[in-house]
Amino acid sequence: MHFGDRPALSDVSFTVGPGEVIGLLGPNGSGKSTLLKIISGMATPSHGEVRFKDSTISHPTTGITYVPQRAGADWTFPITVLDSVLLGLSRQVSRFRRFSPTERERAKAALAQVKMDQFVSVQIGALSGGQQQRVFLARALLACGDILLLDEPFTGVDIPTQDLFVSLFDELTNRGTVIIYATHDLEQARLRADRLMLLNRYLIADGPPSEVFTADHIRHTFGGSVLVFEKAISSDAGPPR
Repeated sequence: MHFGDRPALSDVSFTVGPGEVIGLLGPNGSGKSTLLKIISGMATPSHGEVRFKDSTISHPTTGITYVPQRAGADWTFPITVLDSVLLGLSRQVSRFRRFSPTERERAKAALAQVKMDQFVSVQIGALSGGQQQRVFLARALLACGDILLLDEPFTGVDIPTQDLFVSLFDELTNRGTVIIYATHDLEQARLRADRLMLLNRYLIADGPPSEVFTADHIRHTFGGSVLVFEKAISSDAGPPR
């Protein structure tokens, strides 16, 4: 993938399997968001391809759900929490008909999963950052198929919300859903993801946290911008996902 003459991504190749949780780590500008957009079909690679169910991905498709960074949303738009979640069905429902009572109930059930069902009539911009992130996740749950892509889902959320997200990830992966999420929280990814991918315009390391989360890999990925604790990195102890 190139932006003009500058390569955003180069020589990035990998395969994912059902039920994997993959933490995508890298500094700002490393290509994490670009990679998620390419996988989702929202961006077209300048070389190479993404294959999904024996087809090349060239546009957004059902079965792959992308949740962007919260900072990129227009929170002043006059839309309620419930209507925001219903947008998760926009690729499955004709724009010329109203959402059915069944679809609205499904959206409310998704909000209940993230403990936001009491806010269905609230304007989305009136919520806190963590609450807005929960609504984004509810929208993803409503539309979710085989692959769920999340760009910085844990940014600006408290510990209970993080734990809720991880619990929902477990439910999804038990059904076979693949989850790939970009994050700057190295420790959270080390403890919670099944697999880590270290990215800085090209793929530096890819594999289980115990193999990927080494001092050399972290320095290679982040340069001198990260303080590395050798003993903490070498230990693979930690709570199960």
